[in-house]
Amino acid sequence: MSATHQSRLDREFTEASKVTVIGMILDAVLGILKCIGGLLFHSQALFVDGVHSFTDVLSDLVVLIVMKLSRQGPDSNHPYGHQRFETLGTMILGSFLIAIGGALAWDNLWRLISTETLTAPGWPVLVVALVSVAGKEWIFRYTRRVGEKIRSDLIVANAWHSRTDALSSVVVLVGAAGAMAGFHWLDAVAAIVIAVIIAHVGWNFTWSSVRELVDTGLSQEDIRRLKAVAAGTEGVRDVHDLRSRRMGSDILVDIHLVVKAEISVSEGHQVGMQVLRRMRATLPNIRDINFHIDAENDQSGTPTTPELPGRGEIRNYLRTQVPELEAVPHHLRLHYLNNEVHVELFLDQAVVALPATGEIQSRMDGLPGLASVKVWQPRD
Repeated sequence: MSATHQSRLDREFTEASKVTVIGMILDAVLGILKCIGGLLFHSQALFVDGVHSFTDVLSDLVVLIVMKLSRQGPDSNHPYGHQRFETLGTMILGSFLIAIGGALAWDNLWRLISTETLTAPGWPVLVVALVSVAGKEWIFRYTRRVGEKIRSDLIVANAWHSRTDALSSVVVLVGAAGAMAGFHWLDAVAAIVIAVIIAHVGWNFTWSSVRELVDTGLSQEDIRRLKAVAAGTEGVRDVHDLRSRRMGSDILVDIHLVVKAEISVSEGHQVGMQVLRRMRATLPNIRDINFHIDAENDQSGTPTTPELPGRGEIRNYLRTQVPELEAVPHHLRLHYLNNEVHVELFLDQAVVALPATGEIQSRMDGLPGLASVKVWQPRD
């Protein structure tokens, strides 16, 4: 891994740690205020919202740990890097939110349907809820901006977790105001709504993480864009077998490129490098592209099999059948197309005492899979 890449990972971890610690301090302060305020001033919705804030504190701790792991460079055990730790952390956070949301929803639903007398909240509940809305909306915008800057799905997910805390505080405001106006049941309903919001956010985190862990590919629209970019590159005759998967914020791509059979290996590789450059310009989050250069589309026609004779076998057979070549400097170029082998024989000097091309091919007919023989020699 290059020093530049490691420097970028270190910088991203520093920025992620800073915004996460700031958010964690804010969540802890708001959680204490809301839980105490909810108990003292008879608002179950505010108390549940306080629990929600403490889940943010826990999520911030998970983010710090996971970001430290995921921003390590590749090693012998993790040659593609450690970004999947970020995905795993997001899934754990989502699962925890689902459990917390379900438990709080059930508890408040039981309060609502029981014969327990519901007490109207006091006015300080409204003040605490307003402070929470302002604080959480600010930290949401700050965290999301950093997450998008460093391309971290986990930081962006944590930002949206903060946004749900702001929205849940709005629900507290509505529920508390309604309860103070005489609709005491509104506070319990607000608590249930908040719990459902928590569980819904947790489900979204968990589902997106599971999709990534099972190697779900890019959207069909992105696939079409990448194929169009590859097919439009000079030297590319066809594109097939484009596969993709995600690892954290990075995208990994495999693609087969069909080029002219007669070009050199180095030219084919250069065509692939041009495809790589253009695809990265289309989707900047692409980290690795493995391209396979094909001389034919092996998805159509007769695919070439590994049973065809290789260079060593062909050279030995040629020496046996055309012994006149022993005294002539030469080299071979082989083309494997449509499950056949085409042999090009290049003589390094003009030779008169050599069988004609038709005679050489006739002598070579016993070679399995042989389609044609061409002989090239310099002019006198």
